[in-house]
Amino acid sequence: MIHEVFMPALSSTMTEGKIVSWTKSQGDKVEKGETVVVVESDKADMDVESFYEGYLAIIVVEAGGTAPVGEAIALIAETEAEIEAAQQKAASAAAASTPAASAPTAPAAAPEPAIVEAIAPPATTNGASSGRLIVSPRARKLAKDLKVDLTTLKGSGPNGRIVAEDVESAVGKVSTPAVTAVVPVAVTPVVVAPVAVTPVAVAPAAPAAAPTPAKAAPVAAAAPGQIVPLTTLQNAVVRNMVASLQVPDFRVGYTITTDGLDALYKQIKSKGVTMTALLAKAVAVTLKKHPLLYACYIDQGTQYNSAINIAVAVAMDDGGLITPVLQNADQMDIYSLSRTWKDLVERARAKQLQPVEYSSGTFTLSNLGMFGVDRFDAILPPGQGAILAIGASRPQVVATPDGMMGVRTQMQVNLTSDHRIIYGAHAAAFLRDLSKLIEHDAQSLTL
Repeated sequence: MIHEVFMPALSSTMTEGKIVSWTKSQGDKVEKGETVVVVESDKADMDVESFYEGYLAIIVVEAGGTAPVGEAIALIAETEAEIEAAQQKAASAAAASTPAASAPTAPAAAPEPAIVEAIAPPATTNGASSGRLIVSPRARKLAKDLKVDLTTLKGSGPNGRIVAEDVESAVGKVSTPAVTAVVPVAVTPVVVAPVAVTPVAVAPAAPAAAPTPAKAAPVAAAAPGQIVPLTTLQNAVVRNMVASLQVPDFRVGYTITTDGLDALYKQIKSKGVTMTALLAKAVAVTLKKHPLLYACYIDQGTQYNSAINIAVAVAMDDGGLITPVLQNADQMDIYSLSRTWKDLVERARAKQLQPVEYSSGTFTLSNLGMFGVDRFDAILPPGQGAILAIGASRPQVVATPDGMMGVRTQMQVNLTSDHRIIYGAHAAAFLRDLSKLIEHDAQSLTL
């Protein structure tokens, strides 16, 4: 029997995927549950496993190519005798999808060459001998960080695939256990797909207490007049932003004094607590009193969510945006929350986040304070009711309650909300309670 390997839907917004690399070559034996291809979705690099045992008969979409979700990207034959039949099937499908040049009534449409170009099998069946460098996403990221030339390494993985341990061995580093981010998810009758993105530390620029500012995402140099195609992740952001234009949103601003929060941060940052975790915890605790703020609009009405999942907007090094999610942030202590955030950051940079770790947010934080931005408005993410934009925390001269002048450290926050379910009074009440917590009860965030 011949089975099709389809391009899996690795996220709810994914419409097409890009082949990063094939870990198997045509003719190779494939075991059930074995990774055969790495796919780049709109948010992550994912290992895709075979649901059947057999032979990789034909690769329809080569590395670097793209295919819509649900389209066949390879064929697996259960026996060696069926390999030729699978290749003929692929060739027939390619021929059928190509318009006949001699047809006088055929519409003037561009042919679909993607499958045709991918039909010819490689000269050899070994990934390394065919000149293809097969590297796991984590190993590629590690090599970049440690400045290791991947072409000098010999992979110890299947078919010579270079894995993280090979990179660590090359620099004499002892391998440490890694958190596995690949969880199989059945996406078609033929394959199951696991997954996988990068954050920036989020914190107000409080004097003396603020962590080291994160560097802005590098922008690839381009010659004047050159058109640089958007990455898969950037295209996903474009789709989300266009969808957001359909939402009737509004914005409410608030000034919050952060002296108490800054003092708390100084006390506990040596224990691994980050300002990002403190802000997320403060927002999550406040949201418990305002369930409408982490609800969302659906055609049937207002959908109230059971979990307070705080997503934090993060710029990717290679372009685009990702929102790692601190799930049930209101239920976690500040130390666990900080450890979870650190783990999310590390795996996001290695493109090893699972879909639920970047797509399950019910409320989002976006912070440009570390860049010195005073205030800004954030765009509402699809499927959420509100997003909070956080500006820099700066010393300000203010009038005190006793009629004197004093210096207070303050930050500007702007809340963008879906006006179909959230009204001005709801937004103002939430910001008022958030301000009270940060200004007068910051110490409670450690309880």
